[in-house]
Amino acid sequence: MDGARAGTAGGRLRRRLVTLVIGGVLVGGTVAMLWAVQRQLVYFPDTSMVPPAAEVLPGGRDVVLRTEDGLELGAWFVPAGTGTDAHPDSGMAVLVAPGNGGNRLGRVGIAEELRERGFAVLLMDYRGYGGNPGSPSEDGLAADADAAVVALAEAGYPPERTVYLGESLGCAVVAALQDRHRPAAVFLRSPFTELADVGAHHYPWLPVGALLRDRFPVADHVADSDVPTTVLYGLRDSVVPAGLSAEVADQAERADVLVERVVLPEADHNDPVMFGSVVADAVARLVSARA
Repeated sequence: MDGARAGTAGGRLRRRLVTLVIGGVLVGGTVAMLWAVQRQLVYFPDTSMVPPAAEVLPGGRDVVLRTEDGLELGAWFVPAGTGTDAHPDSGMAVLVAPGNGGNRLGRVGIAEELRERGFAVLLMDYRGYGGNPGSPSEDGLAADADAAVVALAEAGYPPERTVYLGESLGCAVVAALQDRHRPAAVFLRSPFTELADVGAHHYPWLPVGALLRDRFPVADHVADSDVPTTVLYGLRDSVVPAGLSAEVADQAERADVLVERVVLPEADHNDPVMFGSVVADAVARLVSARA
């Protein structure tokens, strides 16, 4: 009997060990696969070629952003409007750093709204977006933003006459950009504290912090900022939890750079309100506050 019991116990132990080994292999394989394809889970570019700027934005023109690593990226420049809604503080531009999806064709609406308020606008597309060469990464997007700053300066809008408007992932791009090229102001739409916090929210069963190669630490940059800042976010955001955006606003407030916190109770991440007059009006208020 003792031998039989021992044999049964040994069999159970072997089965458990086999189960653990198989589980470990599956988990390890999953982690390895996610490490290899992680950027495909972060960046969702619309690679389609876009039309000439003048076809969709009257007066707009195509510009080329030349990056330090040798890429030539398409972008659109829209001159300032002169209508009744034009902002009295003329001579200002807005650099729009988009989120992780689509391309600049989807930002025509916000460009028109900003132009009506008297701002010139540069709609950039990152590498890999909108027919541009290259593949996106944190370092790559930083180089793309640097090239956009150079292009705006050549058009007569140096950083001190430019508002950096970041949209979601673009918030991380402009939060870091302000350290390298100090702007007139920064506008953060749907920011996160750092990319790993968003990943942990959507994939709580994965060691996201250990896996991510691209970190995008927004809150750290905001904490060290002395640039006037507005933070806008929606409470129904299904992509970036509203609590993360609120933490960024709190950090800006502690750093004494928060000009305004705009909270939209019914807005989701990509609702039309996030690309329209509410955003443009808040940009105008930001510029007025710093004047």
